[in-house]
Amino acid sequence: MLKWLLTLVIALLLLGALSPWLRRIGFGRLPGDIDIKQENFSFNFPLGWSLVISVVLSLVYWLFGK
Repeated sequence: MLKWLLTLVIALLLLGALSPWLRRIGFGRLPGDIDIKQENFSFNFPLGWSLVISVVLSLVYWLFGK
């Protein structure tokens, strides 16, 4: 369980860090992504992408973990 939690946290951090770059190359926002912009504050939490990555990693682990 700890490995999955650590994997999810790392995936969220990577996705958050790469989100502006991914938008420039054509990967837009998914439904569920949280994007808050104010005058001096910007917050981006890619919830949709984190769910997609979690499902993909789960499938990979299930296929190769046996």
